Amino acid sequence: MARAFLREKNCYVALLDPTERAMLGGLMEQTRLILAPEVELTGDAFTDLVASMGVSLAAADQTDIEPTDSDQSANQPASPDHPGHDAATDPSDFTDRDPALDRLLPTAHRGDDQVAAEFRRLTEEGLRQRKSGNLDVAMRALEAAGLSSGDRVVLDAEQAPAFLMALTDVRLLLGERMGMRTEEDAARLHDAMETIADDDPLGYALAWYDFLTWMQESLTHAVMGEGRPEPSV
Repeated sequence: MARAFLREKNCYVALLDPTERAMLGGLMEQTRLILAPEVELTGDAFTDLVASMGVSLAAADQTDIEPTDSDQSANQPASPDHPGHDAATDPSDFTDRDPALDRLLPTAHRGDDQVAAEFRRLTEEGLRQRKSGNLDVAMRALEAAGLSSGDRVVLDAEQAPAFLMALTDVRLLLGERMGMRTEEDAARLHDAMETIADDDPLGYALAWYDFLTWMQESLTHAVMGEGRPEPSV
């Protein structure tokens, strides 16, 4: 049975059995693949960089855009790096974008699409790398637990914040896949658990979501020096 994170001297320790570690590691790996998808390198540095961000430059993937005002388009300034291209255009406008990315990489300017697109262009790759790095740290900690006795997941002071962020991102991904975007959605899903069939995948996913929430809260309380919360039912 899992034991939530507790502080032990200068580290934080939880007990997770092999099944729990495998499931948690699998969810972290899925989240990392969305943030940093594995792509076959083409040899072109720019194309490979864009592809690593989940964007395709292939002609077949482009969206036909009909100009609404040729004079207005002609008067728009060109990007200094790519003449004739609006620098504020989000590359994801030209291909299907996984909606989970908008949960993992939320826009900073919801009221201005152009500003939001420019901010995303400047910051998204760095944010992807940081989040992927946190997930790597967390997955290595889970792997290390499998090599030691006692099913102990041990985090030092540097690993704990990364593990917390990794749990946050996994919960965001799992919540998006279940359609849990608001508090009302969460209440509706938990109410549905009363009548859902035992073999319904949604019930399984929601149980893991609650488990992740419990683990995250326990680590947060341990880091802050507070008592651990009671396990979720």
